[in-house]
Amino acid sequence: MNDVIERAFHKMGARVAITSEPRRRWSGSSVGDEFLSLNVRRDSVGEFFTINNVGTELTVLDVQPKDRHLLLMSREGKQKHKFLLGHDERHWFVAGIPESKPVSNVRDAKLALKPDAVVQAEIGIKTSKRDLHRNKARHRQGEWFFVPDRFFLAPKSWKNPVLKNEPITRGRGSKPHICEQLYRSGGETVYVARGYDSGLTQEQYDVLDKKERESRNWQVMKRDMDVWVKGTVRHPDHATIILNDWCRVYSNTEHLSYAMRNIRFLD
Repeated sequence: MNDVIERAFHKMGARVAITSEPRRRWSGSSVGDEFLSLNVRRDSVGEFFTINNVGTELTVLDVQPKDRHLLLMSREGKQKHKFLLGHDERHWFVAGIPESKPVSNVRDAKLALKPDAVVQAEIGIKTSKRDLHRNKARHRQGEWFFVPDRFFLAPKSWKNPVLKNEPITRGRGSKPHICEQLYRSGGETVYVARGYDSGLTQEQYDVLDKKERESRNWQVMKRDMDVWVKGTVRHPDHATIILNDWCRVYSNTEHLSYAMRNIRFLD
């Protein structure tokens, strides 16, 4: 079975290392659960995928060599999970697909990762242009979509001002995207620190042991708010984009998958 998986990755143009190690020996950030861990690592040659599989049945459902993407399915008993693996601009990536979405190929997986607002915005856009980083309906940088909002006008308020060079992140140690101008509304105030990457509410933070609170470098952030950005959006792994108009920010739907259930939108 491993030979079949390895050939599929080779067809995509990627290297893969497949192992079966106890969960306690896994390290670093990964996508998966106690049975399966998917990750991208780097050695002297370059980036490669790692699959740490403990008794899970793996099947490659689709490979698109020209696009450098493949769709992988894991099965553990009656539980099925699907993952899109591929190359985006400069690096390889792994994304969990929401289990509620019927997906059987790479194209389906890309569509499943788009939030409803983006799908609606792309009505009328040619199918061949819907996977581009930029089309007439929106911009994309990594896991973030930016949809122009011609009705939005940033309020001029000292209580809730437009922020400069503000980060947006998905938590779990992900590198932030830095937005030149950002306005946010609503959301939940949370405390974020290493080991608490999705954030703790005030109530959750208050019941922590005092030593736990004092031993970590906490940062107060907003979670799951409405966000608009304008100007440049920078990230070390992606080309800088320039938004000439205010755009509503949407995360892809990866956080709705079981494997990525702890991911949250943080600002």
